[in-house]
Amino acid sequence: MHGHRSRTPEAERSRRWFMNKALLAGGVAAVATMTGCSSDSSDTASSASSSGAPSGMPSGGPGGMPSGGPGGAGGGGMGPGASQIKYADVKGVTADGTVVDDLYTIHSTDVSTDALVKAAQTFLDGLSTKERKSCAFDIDADEWTAWSNVDGYDRKGVRMGDLTEKQRNLGYALLGEALSADGLTQTRGIMKLNAFLGDSNGGNQKTLTEGHYFFTFMGTPSTTKPWGFQYEGHHVAINYFVLGDQVVMTPTFMGSEPTTGTYKGEKITLFKPETTVGLTMIRSLTAAQLKKAVSSQSNGNEDMKAGAGQDNLKLAYEGLKGSELTSAQQEKLLDLARVYIGYMNEGHADVKMTEVEKHLDDTYFFWMGETEDDSAFYYRIHSPVVLIEYDAQAPLFYKGDSSASPSASAGASSNAGGPGGGMGMGGGTPSQEHIHTIIRTPNGGDYGIDLLKLHLENDH
Repeated sequence: MHGHRSRTPEAERSRRWFMNKALLAGGVAAVATMTGCSSDSSDTASSASSSGAPSGMPSGGPGGMPSGGPGGAGGGGMGPGASQIKYADVKGVTADGTVVDDLYTIHSTDVSTDALVKAAQTFLDGLSTKERKSCAFDIDADEWTAWSNVDGYDRKGVRMGDLTEKQRNLGYALLGEALSADGLTQTRGIMKLNAFLGDSNGGNQKTLTEGHYFFTFMGTPSTTKPWGFQYEGHHVAINYFVLGDQVVMTPTFMGSEPTTGTYKGEKITLFKPETTVGLTMIRSLTAAQLKKAVSSQSNGNEDMKAGAGQDNLKLAYEGLKGSELTSAQQEKLLDLARVYIGYMNEGHADVKMTEVEKHLDDTYFFWMGETEDDSAFYYRIHSPVVLIEYDAQAPLFYKGDSSASPSASAGASSNAGGPGGGMGMGGGTPSQEHIHTIIRTPNGGDYGIDLLKLHLENDH
């Protein structure tokens, strides 16, 4: 099997050339912008959309820097090679560019969204008129697709760090209704480790705090009409569409660097289920199955395909097909899918899992990397109705024990970070201390677009 490959010397020299050029052109402020650092240390500054970096200059995301420099292939600052797709132009992830029709229908799930609607409206009611206006968009707004996992991205909406404690708690109550208990714990853990990362790099970085996360709302919370919300910041982007009692929670990006740490006395460990259940799945395969499931080519440092800006991605099926698995192996594959789907409210997660199971025979499992407990690897689950990716990457900011696994003891002291292997410089060896994941609904399902089209066609 082939492990993650660290950057080539040529690639690393290119990155450092770009950083040096930026330093010469703009001084320390340019590097601070690219790494998401800011001289503003306040987490409660009144800035609903300020992020410490202009759109077009991402940091901390895939690759750290956009190829070609600011305004280059990074597009709208979503990440290298990525650019926003307008909502009206979204057709979704497909295997070959052709959307598979008739996958999604408007129907009753018998899972109430009443509490979710109430929590959303209560949060909105708790905002000032100015705050509500800043986070309100039409149901088909381009804001849906304007998300990114990078820290220095120019976001809209209401910023958690700018809200009062009471308002923030109402926001967490909304997340608590939308997500499962595990999903809320995961999201809060990502936010806390983002602050831990900032502290590890000396603090004074507005984007690397618990508060630099934003709510936006598309449409008006309703038990009958379509609406949704987006919760977004460094290493987390949750897109949540609601129509009646149907819910779509994709695309959802979750990641962290590091994945272990102690923040304000709380020991946090993230992505252990994604890692261990993934290993359980790959280790269940026979030698013949492994030849189909595992890539025969060496993989790179950053392998995620369906990240920000990839809403119309064409991604061919690769790996081992579900119909070639034993029933026990199929159950393990479903267990792995449920780790990700299970971050949604439990009732709606069950509905989604039923949909995934219906297409189990046409679900592919693909793997790149080694299979030891502490290996850095990539895997993908891909079917007509779900796409899941897991990608262990090299450190960008965090200078810690890059060989540590999520189950290992964290290098959690506040001075564990700093320049060298971190501060946005990239390089180094991929590890389980920097993980990116994403889940999508292919063939027009993301953002509930197919459901919204059906609703507009049949009900209006």
